[in-house]
Amino acid sequence: MLAARHPWLQITLVEAPDIPTIGVGEGTWPTMRETLAAIGIPETEFLMECDASFKQGSRFDCWVSGAEGDSYYHPFSLPPAGQMRDLLAAWAAQDGNQPFAAAMTAQAAVSAAQLAPRQRAMPDYAGALNYAYHLDAGKFAALLARHATQRLGVRRLAAKVVAVRGAEGGDIAALELDDGSSVAADLFVDCSGQAALLIDGHCGAEWIDRSGVSFNDRALVVQVPTPPDSAVASVTIGTAHEAGWLWDIALPTRRGIGCVYSARHMVDERAEQVLRDYVQRAVPGSDAAALTPRLLKFRTGHRARFWQGNCVAIGLSAGFIEPLEASAIVMIELSLRALADALPMSRSAMEVHAGRFNECFRYRWERIVEFLKLHYVLSQRSEPYWLAQRAPETIPQRLAENLRLWAEQPPAPRDFPDFEEIFPAASQQYVLYGMTGSPQGAPSAASAPVAARLAEVHERARTMLAGLPGNRTYLGALAPAHEERRMA
Repeated sequence: MLAARHPWLQITLVEAPDIPTIGVGEGTWPTMRETLAAIGIPETEFLMECDASFKQGSRFDCWVSGAEGDSYYHPFSLPPAGQMRDLLAAWAAQDGNQPFAAAMTAQAAVSAAQLAPRQRAMPDYAGALNYAYHLDAGKFAALLARHATQRLGVRRLAAKVVAVRGAEGGDIAALELDDGSSVAADLFVDCSGQAALLIDGHCGAEWIDRSGVSFNDRALVVQVPTPPDSAVASVTIGTAHEAGWLWDIALPTRRGIGCVYSARHMVDERAEQVLRDYVQRAVPGSDAAALTPRLLKFRTGHRARFWQGNCVAIGLSAGFIEPLEASAIVMIELSLRALADALPMSRSAMEVHAGRFNECFRYRWERIVEFLKLHYVLSQRSEPYWLAQRAPETIPQRLAENLRLWAEQPPAPRDFPDFEEIFPAASQQYVLYGMTGSPQGAPSAASAPVAARLAEVHERARTMLAGLPGNRTYLGALAPAHEERRMA
């Protein structure tokens, strides 16, 4: 991103060859389309090189009661224009028990049918519906490395940082590498993951522990091969279990499945059994017993300062809550955009940039903590883990206040005033009404014009179901042409 936006920069990437990446299969946010376009990677190249598929939202199973049929959807497309109170009244007046997301957007029907959000004739990164991607994180890292070094002029060093040389005022002067060389720079980006070699090891930026709000701190992950003719889901599936939840991410060649849990509420052996039981049930023909799960442990929290001196922390070095709703990936994108938009031209103004960056991202981390917690506090499950999630002392004050408001009125843009909210009012509405299943408070009377807007949603869904290709069909048609270009 920095090299594409500022080609005059001299950028050096130091990447240790013997430290494996965490990549276990990733879901992204729709911001990824803008990011890839800004970097200059064609969409077809990205899809083919990264074994990627389309993501149109997240489906949450068993989060409310755990009973059969307990499911709701958080799509990427917005509800119809208009006051949400009026839309809620029209929804309540509809016959039957249509889920909130299905009433508000055609994306619910398109995703349920496992269709692509675009036609091949559309320009790159344009769609009939808002969308993101599922991708192979390892292949994505390799594509980014090739693109950065071969097309954008980034210098890449395969080396390990063994020491940090300080400068006056607490800045970083250079990195000492294990091959005996050093790298000096004006600005350092700490993307060393949970090790946080620069922002913590040198700068000592405080870590704010959020495990009292978000309990999950472990994940057991597997990659399950799938037949080449199997359907490719359009959503990330999150299935709640007794002490956490499972993710299920579909790629063209495999499914990445992980069991997220709290070590305070579940032992590793039980988590492994929950994971194997899910794979056996959800992936027909799989041999769950033959899989070797990989255990990941993570700290839950974020820095008090993300930019200190001439060091900016991006990624896990800055913070991590849990893998729910792809918040970690979008925070990397937004951090890079903010840095690229306000890149210091000299050291003299760097403190001003740092102060504004820190204020912005402290706000964003607070909103992430609250939004992820919303998924838990609305649950009716009765296991000890879920009861603990609803304990008043674990609910952030601002979220508790919002819930009191939302008992009388729907989530509104004024509740989320930032110009670039990660999870705006519409996201809160999809979770709130997806989990409660009905309007809160006293809705206004349904009017004919508003009811007509919901009828238009239904009609648009019918049109899209007839006109959009299946995910497997769309991706399969890209492969031959992409292979020809590669060979040329």
